[in-house]
Amino acid sequence: MALENKLGLTSSADLAREEERISKKKAVALFENGVLDTLTPGTFATLQAIHQYLFEDIYDFAGKIRTVNIAKGNFRFAPVMYLEAALTNIEKMPQSTFDEIVEKYVEMNIAHPFREGNGRSTRIWLDMMLKAALHKVVDWSRVHKEDYLLAMERSPIKDIEIKHLLGAALTDDVDSREVYLKGIDRSYYYEGYEAFKTEEL
Repeated sequence: MALENKLGLTSSADLAREEERISKKKAVALFENGVLDTLTPGTFATLQAIHQYLFEDIYDFAGKIRTVNIAKGNFRFAPVMYLEAALTNIEKMPQSTFDEIVEKYVEMNIAHPFREGNGRSTRIWLDMMLKAALHKVVDWSRVHKEDYLLAMERSPIKDIEIKHLLGAALTDDVDSREVYLKGIDRSYYYEGYEAFKTEEL
């Protein structure tokens, strides 16, 4: 079953295709229109604005904190009852070094504040922090998708793997449209990985 959507699609496969097409088009606009330059790196309000911009033509919940508990594979994200408190604490986390930024990114992934589209929105959010503090971003084409998914799954317990993967893929090509777009490529990270699909509990 597909998530309820503004497109009237009932097939999850059809929705995934249209979601990727539309959100990529919106992501290009987000990048090229200078919208990101008007947002403050590392705040939850910025993450909400990114999510709303990418998905407002697809979902009513774009930019809104989820109201259901969700899981991916065997991992359960932050329970709804603790979510707002978790987001407040994450926003207060420091973001001046690479380690601090990745730790903040990991915590936001654990929170998973939206019903769908967390990964793509949060990768843009991560790159904004890296660009502001270090004048670098992640070249996602250098991050192997399976290694990334497994490292993110293990990151709540041990974040050394994800730090190593992302640290090895940093680039100072911060204004590259191609580098930016790789971070929001849904199929690059999720195609063929049904075990990693988000599900409502």
